[in-house]
Amino acid sequence: MIHSPILLKDIAISFSHKICFEDFSIHINYGSRIAIIGRNGCGKTTLLKCLQGTMRPTSGLVQLPQNTRIGYVPQIIENDTSLSGGQRFNKAVTRALSLDPNILLLDEPTNHLDRHNRKSLLRMLQSYPGTLIVVTHDTELLRTCIDTLWHIDNGQIHVFTGAYDDYIRELRNRRSSIEQKISLLKRQKKDIHHALMKEQTRAAKSKAKGTKSIHQRKWPTILSPTKVSRAQETSGRKKSAIEEKKQDLSEQLSNLHLPEIIVPKFSLSSTRIGERNILSIRNGCTGYVGFEPLLQKISLSIGSRDRISIQGDNASGKSTLIKAILDDSRVIKSGDWHTPKLEDVGYLDQHYSTLSAQMTVLETIVTLMPTWSHIEVRRHLNDFLFHKNEEVNNSVSQLSGGEKARLALAQIAARTPKLLILDEITNNLDLETKEHVMQVLKAYPGAMIVISHDADFLDQISIETYLKINNGLLLG
Repeated sequence: MIHSPILLKDIAISFSHKICFEDFSIHINYGSRIAIIGRNGCGKTTLLKCLQGTMRPTSGLVQLPQNTRIGYVPQIIENDTSLSGGQRFNKAVTRALSLDPNILLLDEPTNHLDRHNRKSLLRMLQSYPGTLIVVTHDTELLRTCIDTLWHIDNGQIHVFTGAYDDYIRELRNRRSSIEQKISLLKRQKKDIHHALMKEQTRAAKSKAKGTKSIHQRKWPTILSPTKVSRAQETSGRKKSAIEEKKQDLSEQLSNLHLPEIIVPKFSLSSTRIGERNILSIRNGCTGYVGFEPLLQKISLSIGSRDRISIQGDNASGKSTLIKAILDDSRVIKSGDWHTPKLEDVGYLDQHYSTLSAQMTVLETIVTLMPTWSHIEVRRHLNDFLFHKNEEVNNSVSQLSGGEKARLALAQIAARTPKLLILDEITNNLDLETKEHVMQVLKAYPGAMIVISHDADFLDQISIETYLKINNGLLLG
């Protein structure tokens, strides 16, 4: 059933400590396919709940027509330990679709989904005939299922009709254009200053020749001091105009938020890592006490710079294999296992379990690297975009998901492991933090094992080998 247009009029969402956005008005017609994007904590989920009708905006009106049937799937689905994350999501989607909704609201729907379930979801969304509004950081979903973006940024919602890649390209082009204009203004200001200096130098030389010389050279030279005064006045006006233009452009630039770039420095270089095998498993078997083995006949060899992705359906044994490599006491294993020392292995998951909630950002690195000076610690944190005193003195418990990701990466860069294991780390990351993670991982010099269903992420970090777990076997 086709619904009447949804009206959003002058809505704002704010919390005690921040304003997410203000003064947003729009009509949503039946069949719209909208993605809400933006940094973690910017109000995406709250906006989705306002559209669902379970929350009210801080101010403004959300008018849902009477003929709407809404199917809503939240990001955090009720905990059912008998089901995997993907199974819980599929159950929630089935329940939402059973309502025959003409509006489907999804909050980060691809989190926890294996490749098979991701493809099924994308196919369903492509064929869904009603209005689709989704909060997502998944670039594959953005590229295949969406035609309108709502970007919450800098206290506003920017609406873009078109493809995600076109939007990012437009942002970058606008930023580049403004930066070029600012650069031109700087050159113009420098040229004006140089011209004034030349005029002042000429006047000083004329004065040094004495009054007699000045009289002999007649009117133009007699007026040299006056010319300098006029030049200074003209220069001042031009500089003032340039400063005004520059200020305006700088404000435009600050409103065009693009992620800062992380350029990490690792404690291990690729030359020190060398060329050798760092992990070898032959005829391996692993599982849990009292249960049939999850994985059998494991054969795996990893070189010091290999980048490997392990894929498979939910609950197929991917995380169990990782636990076995990390010598988790809950996992049993048999066969030939030659793995690195635990101090040479880095582990990063979506919960950032390497961080202590009680520590500050500064203490996290000081504890890890006690021989570093305060300046060295601050310089390292600055590389990971912790610039200000209040940022480095903030406790881990108060950090956003993106800040926790950057701090966990800063730990890895400070004491670089020879093998880095990543377990679904892009779940719940906004697009900006995901970009930061990719910047660091591209530069990481060691070997890498990655569990992820995000094809774009795997491609960006240059995964070379894809292994798949199927029916208890690890296949190449």
